[in-house]
Amino acid sequence: MAGRFHPAQVLVAMLVAWACLLRPTVAATDIGHQSDRIGRLPGQPAVDFPMYSGYVTVDEHAGRALFYWLQEVPAEAQPAPLVLWLNGGPGCSSVAYGASEELGAFRIRPDGATLFLNKFRWNRAANMLFLDSPAGVGFSYTNTTSDLYNSGDRRTAHDSYTFLVKWFERFPQYKYRDFYIAGESYAGHYVPELSQLVYRHNKGVKKPHINFKGFVVGNAVTDDYHDQVGTFESWWNYGLISDATYRQLEAACVHGSIEHMSPPCDAAYDAATAEQGRIDPYSLYTPTCNQTSPSTAARKNRRLNGHYPWMRGSYDPCTERHSTVYYNRPEVQRVLHANVTGINYTWTTCSETISTNWRDSPKSMLPIYKELIAAGLRIWVFSGDTDSVVPLTATRYSIDALGLPTVVSWYPWYDKKQVGGWSQVYKGLTLVTVRGAGHEVPLHRPRQALILFQHFLRGKPMPKNGTVV
Repeated sequence: MAGRFHPAQVLVAMLVAWACLLRPTVAATDIGHQSDRIGRLPGQPAVDFPMYSGYVTVDEHAGRALFYWLQEVPAEAQPAPLVLWLNGGPGCSSVAYGASEELGAFRIRPDGATLFLNKFRWNRAANMLFLDSPAGVGFSYTNTTSDLYNSGDRRTAHDSYTFLVKWFERFPQYKYRDFYIAGESYAGHYVPELSQLVYRHNKGVKKPHINFKGFVVGNAVTDDYHDQVGTFESWWNYGLISDATYRQLEAACVHGSIEHMSPPCDAAYDAATAEQGRIDPYSLYTPTCNQTSPSTAARKNRRLNGHYPWMRGSYDPCTERHSTVYYNRPEVQRVLHANVTGINYTWTTCSETISTNWRDSPKSMLPIYKELIAAGLRIWVFSGDTDSVVPLTATRYSIDALGLPTVVSWYPWYDKKQVGGWSQVYKGLTLVTVRGAGHEVPLHRPRQALILFQHFLRGKPMPKNGTVV
């Protein structure tokens, strides 16, 4: 997720900060990876692939430990690439979003107790490694309370790199496997920043410690100036804001920071929010979750889908509620090897404390793109075209600022004889749009997202004549 999400209660954040002081540090070398093997999650259907989860300590002195969840491909499909998935926020959990409502192996039912298999799970194509980052997000923790109030891009990248180095020691079978980094939203910062660290550490090494091949990001925060110009233009084109508010946003915001807004810019955003009304800005044309209970929400979804045919097959807008119930279950935490001390605190999808106290946030990722494009790494950017938080227009402006030559001009790509979106191949970068998808592309268009992912891994342009998953 990105930007102005609805955070958890302040009291919960305070309890998490207090709980951090009581956690023991789990050293990465203390246990082998078999100790991290997941037996069977509560409410989980039978599967033909193994999973692992647990903690890797990234700073012994501060007691920072990051939580991971690995969902492998079935044994007969090995060896397959390894892909690290990161969600953004900043302050949002990859377990909550990527693993549980987007591309992970399971989706959570409205009862908050049972799971069903995601037909279009990405571990059909690669071994998926979900990471809660930075410390203080999801199940990841720190024993130094001040860490929760001074997180930023730089430390997040370095902690994530340390995690990778230690994780590969625990899982040596992946050490020289083709490795990619993926993510969405504010991970539009995390992914290129971590990619740059991996690339620079690998330089000059005959056998790279990490066999890094490239990265892919979706609806990604990329460059503050171009992102904001494109976002405001998109809002106006969608009819979400007035002419006056459009001018106010342009005057107050485009030269500032997205993460650290000036008071006039903040006021302009408030005016825009009021004009937009009660919509889901992450998915403009799908219903919002405004029910008091999961069961009521499920009944409403069925009723809506019956009256409005175009909503059939649309996503459940209450998925965050389901994950909050599920991951707060003690039996779930035990099987995941999470919250190993059993501290009584509330797991949340996003951390308000992390988000509101975010420190360093560079205004542009474009210099990193230029460095990694020159290095010959595979770089793809995708965008759901019904997202208003980091809309397609913003992404196109940011990519255009790179000034890359076009290799394959803009064209429609197809899935089952239907347009799945559009694509353009530049020298060193591929842009793909996904038609009808919101901010979380694998949630809204799971089949098309898997097709995109498979083509990224193969390094092949999106299909002009359709494909079969």
